[in-house]
Amino acid sequence: MRAWRGGAQLPLGPVRRQAVLTALALRPGFLVSHEQLLDGVWGAEPPKSGRKVLPSYIYELRQTLDAEGTGPADSVIRGEGGGYRLVVDGVQLDVADLAEHIDDAQRAKASGDPATAVDRLSAALALFDGEPLAGLPGPFADVERQRLLERLLRVRVERLECLVLLGRFADALDGLAALSASSPYDESLVALRMRALYGSERQADALNVYQDMCERLRDELGVDPGDELRHVHEAVLRRDDERLLGPATAHSSALPTRPRTRRTVNDLPGDAGRLIGRRTELAQLIAPSAPGSVSIVTVDGTAGVGKTALVVRAARELSSHYPDGCLFVDLRAHSTQRRQSPEQALQRLLRSLGAAKGELPGDLEELTAVWRAATSPLRLLLVLDDALDAEQIRPLLPAGAGSRVLVAGRRRLAGLDADRRVTLEPLDSGDAVSLLTHIIGEERASREPKATQQLVGLCDGLPLALRIAGSRLQNRSTWTVEYLAGRMAGDEHRLGELSVGDRSVEAAFSLSYEQLAPEQQRGFRALGLAPTVEFDVLTSATMLNEPSHATEQILESLVDTSLLQQPRPGRYRLHDLVRVHARRLAEATPAEAAAARTAALRLHLDAARIASDWGSRGFPTGPPPDGAPFTTWQGAEAWLDAAGGELADVVGHAAALGEADYACWIAEALVDYFVRQGRYHECRTALEIALDHVDEATDERMALALRNCLGYTAVHQRRYTQARTCFTEALDLSRRRPDPFEEARTHAGLGALDLSVGEGDRAIRHATAAVDLAKRLRKDWVASMALVILGLAHYFGKRNEEALACFADAYTHAETDGRPRMLGRPLSCAADVHLRLGHYGAAQSSLREAVHLAEQAGDIFLCARSLTRLGTAEQGEGNLDAAIALHHQALLQHQLLSPLTEPSYDWLEMDIRSRLGRAYLATGRVREAQQQFQAVLDVRDTRAHRTDRAPATEGPKDREAR
Repeated sequence: MRAWRGGAQLPLGPVRRQAVLTALALRPGFLVSHEQLLDGVWGAEPPKSGRKVLPSYIYELRQTLDAEGTGPADSVIRGEGGGYRLVVDGVQLDVADLAEHIDDAQRAKASGDPATAVDRLSAALALFDGEPLAGLPGPFADVERQRLLERLLRVRVERLECLVLLGRFADALDGLAALSASSPYDESLVALRMRALYGSERQADALNVYQDMCERLRDELGVDPGDELRHVHEAVLRRDDERLLGPATAHSSALPTRPRTRRTVNDLPGDAGRLIGRRTELAQLIAPSAPGSVSIVTVDGTAGVGKTALVVRAARELSSHYPDGCLFVDLRAHSTQRRQSPEQALQRLLRSLGAAKGELPGDLEELTAVWRAATSPLRLLLVLDDALDAEQIRPLLPAGAGSRVLVAGRRRLAGLDADRRVTLEPLDSGDAVSLLTHIIGEERASREPKATQQLVGLCDGLPLALRIAGSRLQNRSTWTVEYLAGRMAGDEHRLGELSVGDRSVEAAFSLSYEQLAPEQQRGFRALGLAPTVEFDVLTSATMLNEPSHATEQILESLVDTSLLQQPRPGRYRLHDLVRVHARRLAEATPAEAAAARTAALRLHLDAARIASDWGSRGFPTGPPPDGAPFTTWQGAEAWLDAAGGELADVVGHAAALGEADYACWIAEALVDYFVRQGRYHECRTALEIALDHVDEATDERMALALRNCLGYTAVHQRRYTQARTCFTEALDLSRRRPDPFEEARTHAGLGALDLSVGEGDRAIRHATAAVDLAKRLRKDWVASMALVILGLAHYFGKRNEEALACFADAYTHAETDGRPRMLGRPLSCAADVHLRLGHYGAAQSSLREAVHLAEQAGDIFLCARSLTRLGTAEQGEGNLDAAIALHHQALLQHQLLSPLTEPSYDWLEMDIRSRLGRAYLATGRVREAQQQFQAVLDVRDTRAHRTDRAPATEGPKDREAR
């Protein structure tokens, strides 16, 4: 393991540190978790300090690898949640060079250029310098070492085969002699040696090598040679030059073939229209194929995505390479006309070639035999459009070596052995605008650029929809683009407007739907009602009331029909226009649709309530999450994480359906989840949508609850005026419509607000009222939250014993639900009191548990806060080295936070660096201490000049109150 910067080799330190770098470098760009690093480097004997050893290793690697003055945020090794990532920008890895050389060689070999392939493979071999990863410990290095050695062997063998293809048989035999000695049972090496011997005009020697290998395998292993070796033996017996030496070498001295007299057939349809935005896919279709075989390339995609246009364009560009003919068959799998059977297609193909002599047989097996006999000497290009399945295609495959088949269809033909598969997606925004502009003209599109973009968005990049919309504008010269976009606004009108002549987007979708099995049709209808654009198996299974395994089979089958997209593993989505069609079909079965909609909303409600630190019992109204598919809060939180930025849309979806109660319940349940992640905008959006419909809800508590939630969010954002307005409105409502639970939440919120702005006495009054109400109602999470606020008010008032009593009581109430974040917060706050009193042992005990709980909860802020205070406690006990290490760990945690979503980002950094500076000072390291104190001043000055951040006077009260 070696590294250089600017030509100078860098010292990488001990082998375990090198092993950590190796584990990151061989996964470039990917997040490698702490557990993966520990398991990969230490294996079954982890370090006694556990994951704490990793920051010191990473620190030293950064010092070595990074240019001077580089901060952690710009380091080549970035710390992220739960692990580290090697940034690939600006980093050159020899394994990447190796892969590039091998890929170049394989492309050159496939295109019939073995000389270039040899050069690239030689360059790949030059990268190896002895055993890979020599001397590095750990299971990961062992596995990677073996993988690289196996790759080295494959590169050597591939190079030797290219030497054979070049006719450099002596060079190939020299290389094979060295390899064969170490791999006496490798049949592929023996086969290659036989080919080299045959090329050297040593046929007898080649046969003797085969005989020796047969005897060795039978005598020592008790087996016979495999298929590859036996086929090479047969080729040597037949003197099959092309099979053994490749076409170029075999024909180098062959007599020229007689010119063909048969006419060349070209049945390709006209290349209508301009092909826009398909450069990558077109390159895949026309890329060189392996010589000597029948190449099959499939293109799939939803109706109207442009499959036929693409394969016809590709066929026209390839046509000059197929002198025996270019044939086209429309199999009409999704057509109003009768589907073409394989028998009909074969009869047409044979007549096109002029191979039909008299009446053709009607039996498929006999027709297939005639077709294969007729095509075996030919090199053909065959385009099969609108195919249904593999059974329809297999009889049509030509037999001639070097022929190529392009297959287009809505379904993914998994049962067909294809060399390449291309899935055609809708056009991106830029290409879609280009296509519409091409149809309606540059002048018309440039007059209404915003309307053009809007119309493209309504067509969602589907070429058929864009062409129909463009055609309608061509035929209506008085229509503006904005006018047509207005006619298409709203799902109920969009598909109706996308119809012209005999072309219709909805009709194309209907033909796909009608071919589905009944369970697929039901699944497709339900998916149109999903509350988010993307969804997973669990959402779909809940809507269908089916087991996950059966639902996944339905989803995957719909992906295969191109009615459903799969943007990444486990996640699905419908094209916008397809979703409109699915929803319209669902509305025809109102009872089925209502059950699916309610099930989806209930799933999101259950997940949000279970994931909330308030606990499922923290929501006194609405359906309890009984029978929910989440057994833990972690599972529910992970499921919400996977939904990404669409959760607020679920609230809007419920409101649009008239489900005001669900809109309000889901918005309330998501508040804790959103706030913990700093996703304040989404939180406010969801709450404001729900509040607009709160008068339609039957749950009267929601009018109070949503205002309390808005106030709670505003306090976290330090929008104190807005927060007071929300809490005041909630308090007024609670007096007119008594609700002790929401009143307790209001008082707790006002207590946090008063504490944040320095009104300690008012904070105590509100927090005390909240505690009294919550205890009377046995609402433990409200009691715990209010007790923490009350304890902080006493702490800032220097009433230490009262503060400790509040924090202890808060911890007791938090134990009811046992959420780690709720337990960790009073422990961390209590430690501040112990530190003030000089009770360092008690502080250490509380903080170690708080750090453990923060790691369980994934609360980076609480973890960093507790780690730096633990460092202060260690300093109090005289353990200065441990204190400094803990402060550095806290800084590493701080770097995982975002200054955009964590309002106290700067305050936490100043707090950690102040404590670290004091620890350095206590050890006499004055220069390091000065650097930390200067960093504190720099952060303060930076904050003072920000217009979008908190005022520089924010202190611990502001953060802790929240």
